[in-house]
Amino acid sequence: MAELFDDRLPETARRGRGSAVNPAGRYERLTTESFDDGWPAGEEAAPLRTSVSVDASRSILARNTSPDVPFDRSINPYRGCEHGCVYCFARPTHAHLGLSPGLDFETRLVIKPRAPDLLEQALRRPGYDCRPIAIGTNTDPYQPIERDHRIMRRILEVLEAYRHPVTITTKGAAITDDLDVLGRMGRAGLARVTVSLTTLDPRVSRAMEPRAAAPGRRIAAIRALARAGVPVGVNIAPVVPGLTCHELEKLMEAGAEAGASFAAWIALRLPMEVSGLFREWLERAFPDRAAKIMGRVREMHGGRDYDPAWGRRLTGEGVHARLIARRFEVARDRLGLGRRPSPLRCELFSPPPRAGDQLALF
Repeated sequence: MAELFDDRLPETARRGRGSAVNPAGRYERLTTESFDDGWPAGEEAAPLRTSVSVDASRSILARNTSPDVPFDRSINPYRGCEHGCVYCFARPTHAHLGLSPGLDFETRLVIKPRAPDLLEQALRRPGYDCRPIAIGTNTDPYQPIERDHRIMRRILEVLEAYRHPVTITTKGAAITDDLDVLGRMGRAGLARVTVSLTTLDPRVSRAMEPRAAAPGRRIAAIRALARAGVPVGVNIAPVVPGLTCHELEKLMEAGAEAGASFAAWIALRLPMEVSGLFREWLERAFPDRAAKIMGRVREMHGGRDYDPAWGRRLTGEGVHARLIARRFEVARDRLGLGRRPSPLRCELFSPPPRAGDQLALF
């Protein structure tokens, strides 16, 4: 990990970002390295700006057969995420674009403006089998650039027109911009939202997920969604042992008080490049606790930074993992939070008629 420590960007350049480094993706043949050439540093480095490019994909529904996730199809309106959560398990996907899972992931974003049109094409295919579409399972659909591009909004408008069920996971307060559509869909049994909570400590949140909504704004979003008639739950994710695990019950209580009706939790996951990025951040943000936290993480993943095995990757194993799971179960039952949310309605799916379609005789 020394190369990560030796290649940090100046603080002025990375202010407001989760990662401090930008290591090459695992598919790259060449790497770069900063070095001191002996010349005076001169002016402070300018802050990194977010750049946006357009994705040219010709399909939008991603399929999966993972046995430990409750959906088989999903949509990702954006690639990369400006929230900058240093723990994000989606960071390694940026390597497929020839970009770094580090700072590139949170500053070089890709948008899918054709997503609503591609979705309509998929939903109109003969024999389409309606099941809930999950959004927010990789990168957040309500990251800051959504307010500029409104791709998620247009996707929701398509899904409402087709009466198609959707589940959304987010830590973005911008979801309240779509309360009108989500309220109608939620009351019809067509939409469900899960808000991710990590900590109630603004200092920890700012360090760990610098451009995500502050804890209080996420709680306010839960309250607004519940009042609009949208079934909403909380996902305590990720639970970071030794850093945020002591807040488990408080987070669940805050969610329940705001109107959440179900809850879940997920252990910290550090796949591929995320491991090095998280360890670099931990030494920089919480050096006094870094060794203890990583010791607990490895205890929960069989002695490794991460165990990708199905059935263990989301919850971990061992004494500490069992203790967190038991605490969660006790708090969930005490607060009256459901084990599983109510199923969404797939039988209402009906593609709307288009101009020029032949009218039915009966």
